[in-house]
Formats: sequence, structure tokens, C-alpha cells
Amino acid sequence: MTEEQKVQDESVKDQVDASETVDQVEDGFQEAVEGDVVVDETTEALLQAQDEAASLKEQMLRMQAEMQNIRRRADLDVEKAHKFGLEKFANEMLNVVDNLERGLAAAPEEEATQAIRDGMNMTLDGMISALAKFKVEIVNPVNEAFNPELHQAMTMIESPAAPANTVIDVMQKGYTLHGRLLRPAMVVVSKGAPAAE
Repeated sequence: MTEEQKVQDESVKDQVDASETVDQVEDGFQEAVEGDVVVDETTEALLQAQDEAASLKEQMLRMQAEMQNIRRRADLDVEKAHKFGLEKFANEMLNVVDNLERGLAAAPEEEATQAIRDGMNMTLDGMISALAKFKVEIVNPVNEAFNPELHQAMTMIESPAAPANTVIDVMQKGYTLHGRLLRPAMVVVSKGAPAAE
């Protein structure tokens, strides 16, 4: 064998080795591509599972928040029922208090009627203290500023003794139950001093 043949044989051998190497690389690439497809499918399934888990977690948190809101509203409703369950009864008792006050105002202060007046006073005091135990409070705003949330103005008159928008007389007392208005006080309001001409 001559030198040329040896070089050619080595060249052919190198080409065969190179072609085998290329085939091996292509086979490895194909396996890698197929492996990527499996990895991609697994990754996609994992991402879907994570999205579904996040969605379910969000739903669970929303349901818990909604249950807390329902529980809070139910507690508030029960509290209001306890506080204001006596509202209708208290309104009826206010008529009794009004009648006792009118009776005392109409009864003359004489020795013959003193026993009746004392009995009416004791009954009135008992009614007012019983109502106070259940947080029914009197609104009697004489010489206070007029408050439309608690008072109902029946008339306005000029009064040099009182500043404008001041209650100078109460026709009928008002009442509140736990701070909520049961009945506004019916009042006479001052316009202020008459204008000088």
C-alpha cells in the first residue's frame, strides 16, 4: 500500500466515523425531541394542575369569607332583635305615660285630690323607671338647640329670652330606645328676638 492509498483509506475511515457520529447525534437529537415532548406534556399537565389548585383555593377562600359575612350578619340581626324587640311594646307604654302626665296636669292640687295625685305620681315614676331599665330614655329638650333628628317643630314663635332655633317649650316628650328614636319630641322653637323697626 502506498502512501496515497493509506491517506485515502484513513480519509474514508474518517468519513465513515464522521457519518456514524452524525447518525448518533441525529438519533440522540430525535430521542431528545421525543423526550421534550414528554417533558412538555408533563409540564403542561403540571401547570394545569397548579392552575386548578389555585382556582379551588380561591373558591375556598371566597366561601370562607362569605360564611363569615353570613355569620356576622346573623349575629347583628340577633343583636338588633334583642335590642329593638321591645319597640312596639315600648311605644304602647308611652301612651300610658302620656295619659298619666296629662292626668297629673289636669288634677287640681287640692287636699282632697292629693292621695290620687300621689298615686298617679308613684305609678308614673314606676313606669318611667321600668322603661329606663330597658333603655327607653326621655327626650325633653327645653332650652336646648333644635335637633331635627330628635325633635318635631310644631310652631315657631319670636322670643327675646331665647336665641333663634332654641326649644322653648315641649308639647309632648320624645323617647329613644337604645339610641334609636321611638317618638320625636313635639316642640315650640324660638325664632329669636323680634326685628326692630
